[in-house]
Amino acid sequence: MKNAVVLVSGGMDSAVTLALAREQGFTCHALSVAYGQRHSSELAAASRVATTLGAVAYKTVSVDLRSIGGSALTADIDVPEQGGAGVPVTYVPARNTIMLSIALGWAEVLGASDIFCGVNAIDYSGYPDCRPEFIEAFERLANLATRSGVEGAGLRVHAPLIRMSKADIAREGQRLGIDFSTTVSCYQADDEGRACGHCDACRLRAEGFKAAGMTDPTRYR
Repeated sequence: MKNAVVLVSGGMDSAVTLALAREQGFTCHALSVAYGQRHSSELAAASRVATTLGAVAYKTVSVDLRSIGGSALTADIDVPEQGGAGVPVTYVPARNTIMLSIALGWAEVLGASDIFCGVNAIDYSGYPDCRPEFIEAFERLANLATRSGVEGAGLRVHAPLIRMSKADIAREGQRLGIDFSTTVSCYQADDEGRACGHCDACRLRAEGFKAAGMTDPTRYR
């Protein structure tokens, strides 16, 4: 079995990604990033997901993106109830680039050639770092900028959900036996992980379960 680093946020997408990586035969090392997000309940959910879905190791790395702000998730900016045109205020500058870079570093230490992330370009909020072009560019960077890339067998960045709808992701999670009630997707969940039911992340999640014909297991406050 080959080692892989899997980014786990605590939401439904990363849970499905971790389960898919295990199904493909990878020994999964789960990684979360505490970047200064509004609430810690998603990190608690990430730890639950890593444990229940069989990661052999779980690590949280802290990066203070709140110190630069620029997002409703890291600064004192209201989270909108609906996304508007263009890149929304919930976009966190450089977040996915930083998370993948940390995952890349851990992969080199582990001797892993594979990194998994749960980005999605279909039912998403318009973030530029969730597009296939970004994943492809980061994979090229990984193979240019690392000892593993230059001397080893190369590094691959997997984004298995990138062309799936939220309904597809919900159905795939059901097939994999994931308990989605343990996950937290809300941009402003409370300390117990209960969702607001109004933000863009909540709307996309609820619409995904509805379109999949599944009961929404989300805990709302």
